[in-house]
Amino acid sequence: MKLLEEIKTSSSKWMKTNGAKYQKFYWQDGYGAFTVSPYEVDKISNYIANQEEHHRKKTYKEEYLAFLKENDADYNERYLWD
Repeated sequence: MKLLEEIKTSSSKWMKTNGAKYQKFYWQDGYGAFTVSPYEVDKISNYIANQEEHHRKKTYKEEYLAFLKENDADYNERYLWD
């Protein structure tokens, strides 16, 4: 938790140095963390490389909600998109 807090703090400070349109940048509360099996690295790399094409068929929101449900993750959708 402390690591993510530090990452969010430093990246927010950095974003705000990139022009007036980023002055009000902030991260939403909370975070999610996921692990990837070493056996799945190639699959994940291919997914990332083809993400733009992939999301023409299924939105990020649809995919993320399905992922959370498949993995029985506890979440409140109210906090996912605010």
